[in-house]
Amino acid sequence: MKKAVEGGAPTGAYSPGIVAEGRFLHVSGQGPLDDGAYVPGTIEEETALTLRNLRRILEAGGASMADVVRCGIFLRSIDDFPGMDAAYREAFADATAAGAPLPARTTVGGQELAFGIKVEIDCLAVLPSEGRDG
Repeated sequence: MKKAVEGGAPTGAYSPGIVAEGRFLHVSGQGPLDDGAYVPGTIEEETALTLRNLRRILEAGGASMADVVRCGIFLRSIDDFPGMDAAYREAFADATAAGAPLPARTTVGGQELAFGIKVEIDCLAVLPSEGRDG
């Protein structure tokens, strides 16, 4: 289970802090790739595909979007922030509708990214403990 920690009003789609108990699943930076090939598109399309790839890894590790406690987002251009943010909110809509807080988040713009992609996202998820020894 995770719980948001309030520390002031966030200025975007994130929680200022998250308290969680359980095992950690670290997901390496994902991008808008399909079978290892870059799939160019709008920032919204690239973000949606990136988050689908991230979700697939989470599910393979026994987690869901609701278990994500932190995301790091790298944008080639900070001007893409609004489009990325819209797709990001959509990707977490089911989790937040079910009561999960949005993850803590850092977004950095002006980055050169592999393959020329527009967005890369990594995350940390916490899986529920399987018991005290979990």
